[in-house]
Amino acid sequence: MLILLAAFALVPLILPALVSRWGSRTFLVAAVVPAAAFVHTAMQAPRVLAGDIPFETYSWIPDLGVQISMRMDVLAWVMSLIVTGVGALVMIYCRWYFAGKRDGLAVFSAVLLAFAGAMYGLVLTDDIVVLIMLWEVTSVLSYLLIGFYHRRGASRRAALQALLVTTLGGLVMLIGVVILVVLYGTTSITTMVEQGLIFTGGQAVLLDAALVMLLVGALSKSAIFPFHFWLPGAMAAPTPVSAYLHAAAMVKAGIYLIARFAPGFADAEPWRPIIIVLGLFTLLLGGVQALRESDLKRVLAFGTVSQLGMLTVVLGYGERNSALAGLALLVGHALFKSALFLIVGIIDRQLNTRDIGELSGVGRQAPTLATFSIIAIASMAGVAPTLGFVAKEATLTSFLEGGSDPVAWVPLAGILLGSALTAAYGIRFVWGAFWTKKDDAGERMPRTEWPDPPLGFMVAPVALSGLSVVAGFAAPVVDSALAGYADTIPAESGGEPYHLALWHGWEPALFLSLGSIAVGAVLFWLSRKRPWTSRVIPFSAYDVYNVTLRGIARLAVWTTSLTQRGSLPFYVGTIFIVFIAAQTTALVVGDEWRIAYDAWQSPAQLAVAPIMILAGFVAVRARKRYTGVVLVSVTGLGMVLLFATSGAPDLALTQILVETVTLVAFALVLRRIPARLGDHNASVLPVFRAVIGIGVGITMAAVALIATGARVADPISDRFADLAYEIGHGRNVVNVTLVDLRGWDTMGELSVLILAATGVASLVFVTHRADTLSMVTRPLPTEVVRTRRPLVETAAGPRPRASSPESTRQAWLVGGQRVRPENRSLMLEVIVRVLFHTIMVVSLYLLFAGHNLPGGGFAGGLVAGMGLVMRYVAGGRYELGAAAPTDAGRLLGAGMLIAVGTAVFPLLFGEEPLTSTFWEAHLPLLGHVEFVSSTLFDIGVYLVVIGLVLDVLRSLGAEVDRQTIEQHERVIA
Repeated sequence: MLILLAAFALVPLILPALVSRWGSRTFLVAAVVPAAAFVHTAMQAPRVLAGDIPFETYSWIPDLGVQISMRMDVLAWVMSLIVTGVGALVMIYCRWYFAGKRDGLAVFSAVLLAFAGAMYGLVLTDDIVVLIMLWEVTSVLSYLLIGFYHRRGASRRAALQALLVTTLGGLVMLIGVVILVVLYGTTSITTMVEQGLIFTGGQAVLLDAALVMLLVGALSKSAIFPFHFWLPGAMAAPTPVSAYLHAAAMVKAGIYLIARFAPGFADAEPWRPIIIVLGLFTLLLGGVQALRESDLKRVLAFGTVSQLGMLTVVLGYGERNSALAGLALLVGHALFKSALFLIVGIIDRQLNTRDIGELSGVGRQAPTLATFSIIAIASMAGVAPTLGFVAKEATLTSFLEGGSDPVAWVPLAGILLGSALTAAYGIRFVWGAFWTKKDDAGERMPRTEWPDPPLGFMVAPVALSGLSVVAGFAAPVVDSALAGYADTIPAESGGEPYHLALWHGWEPALFLSLGSIAVGAVLFWLSRKRPWTSRVIPFSAYDVYNVTLRGIARLAVWTTSLTQRGSLPFYVGTIFIVFIAAQTTALVVGDEWRIAYDAWQSPAQLAVAPIMILAGFVAVRARKRYTGVVLVSVTGLGMVLLFATSGAPDLALTQILVETVTLVAFALVLRRIPARLGDHNASVLPVFRAVIGIGVGITMAAVALIATGARVADPISDRFADLAYEIGHGRNVVNVTLVDLRGWDTMGELSVLILAATGVASLVFVTHRADTLSMVTRPLPTEVVRTRRPLVETAAGPRPRASSPESTRQAWLVGGQRVRPENRSLMLEVIVRVLFHTIMVVSLYLLFAGHNLPGGGFAGGLVAGMGLVMRYVAGGRYELGAAAPTDAGRLLGAGMLIAVGTAVFPLLFGEEPLTSTFWEAHLPLLGHVEFVSSTLFDIGVYLVVIGLVLDVLRSLGAEVDRQTIEQHERVIA
């Protein structure tokens, strides 16, 4: 089973390549996988029916107890036969349905097969966490299948509607699943059902809530009221999708879940009221609506809604005989409804219409198609000798024999009325698709010309319809196969176990069945005489859905306009207010405060702290933006001194580098905004801002003071010095912590850095992020070299200035000649030329020495980034292109790839991720050399940091320069 599940996951990956060569014939290849699964499932019949349940498991997430476990009991066996058997036939059918078409088939074929695999895993898994994952996978894949005709607005809307409804139900169901796992302490469905209703008091109430949430997921998936409206809308999908997803697979997932949990939880207080009320209402609602439709596919769609309501009631009732009847109904419905959908697909493919008003006389021209359609309709209406007749009689008998329970009379009456409606719209389908009709004047309508379809096109519907009759005659065999599931549920007290048979004699259920068919024929006749077109209520569920979506959209717009004002002070103020409220609440309701602190640890703090405080006060009063930024940086540089005097040289080094790079980034941004504060947007509410600032300061100070006395155990950091050497083979505690002991944290921080770089670049770059600056390496034009005339930057590149005096300045930097003369500094060029390579060597030293000495990949990357900053400041954007002739995205990607590779590589040797090792050797001249594998992780950090700095320089620096020049030239022009 696990191998077949893997095949369902892997084979779809190769189907797109086959479609490009074989077209629709690729579906025959796709059909091999479900066909093989069907054969394997059928071969398990002796074991399953003997009670020897096949079980396979793979421990997927051991820490959470989650396993990919496959358990094939009778219910799973029946569902697997339906999913794989109908799936194989539908894919064979697709070979002719999509003949001559290639557009979109590559993705469609892969998604359809993947959906079959997801359903196969869903009905077999015994782990409820895996079930909920596969549940959502089917929702996503069904969205792609329903939206196959993505150029049509109706298809896109129907796909989104199905996704939203089923996903919403799935999310509610997820909460119920979490509660069940917590209550039972296991993710095994079998264990939960076997233990059943074992809780009392508050836990029993919690269990009832979990079951209601579980039912919400099941009912939404199976299109039960009030979630029924998505299924008729999904008829915008290709007919094979309707036949498989909406008759035999996806909508059966909810029914399967109800059947799976009914043996253990049907006696729960909320279970039967929800199942019976919503199931019966859906049964009647779908039946009435099917009589009003003129599209054959929508007749079947609402008929499916109606039948799903009946299945919900019968299988969810929680009694032995009704469970047997319900499982027989489930098999019968999969056969006749899939066949009918496929037949409609043939009609639509051959005639390009499904409208009852446009079809006449098709039955005489297509007798085979009409015959098997009538067989399928007969099974749906419960006419002998089909399986539908056997299941319907069993259903009526199970509720008749439960007459001692007054509750049983309610579903019995509802099912009888629903059966009459089923017969009515079944007759309407046959009449609409195949009969010779008359127009409004009473004249015979012209015959619809029928081109005979390929023989292969008929295989699937004929086989499915024919099986309905075969299963009817083989009712005792079907009974022995399905009884294993029914026997897991207790029978009514004093009742005899029911057995499926084609003939039980002249019993009450038989007369009730015949009476419902007769009433159905009358209803059809009345609907023909007086068509029912008016609504009972002035709105439908679809209208409620649309109103809800519009309401959510308007609420989103209102919320966005309220909170996203484009005002940075508003955003920061909101964050600070929430911070004050949350932390103050936590401090007030917390335990008693214990404070343990020293006024200072070193005299340097007494000197540095006043300077930092003074800089903060002056920064508040600054009227120029750059002045404010510099003053804020003073507080950061003050932290450098505090770190350095507290025995943290690594932190001091990193802090000063971060402050420097941040100051450069601010300076680049400040070029494009007014120099003075308030020139464009005046500062408002200064008192309110001051109150918030003071509140943040006081709150943070209180948190810091109380945190000093909050520790109740020895900190693990006391052992970090030993752990750094024992585990990470390094003596620099900070660096070893970053790349080894807390490597996962660093991995997340790298992801944040990449996202930040991408965000900055996406806000600045208009069209692309490609490196367009390495053109600087091209030789200058001959006339420029000859005359030595300085170049002027333009949007199109550097050009000689015609009227400028000749210059004899030497090109200490390659990009220096491309900078305006008034912006060049020979001294700065010389300094950068002398220091750049030294800086890069220092960055490499910090990278490789950081495991035992101050430094590391982060500090080394920042130093290398500072070298790039110097090149840009001295020589402009073209000098930056010469210094780093590569795309920043490549450095970011390469760094992240190296870091992730270092993390997962130990898995190949059976070790945990990020497990490090080291090598040591004695080398000539170098002496004793040690190399730790986590250094590779540090190299990844190094590249990511360089890529981040380069991306900031390219976007906030070089790209802003280019846009400024281009804007200036447009103004001049």
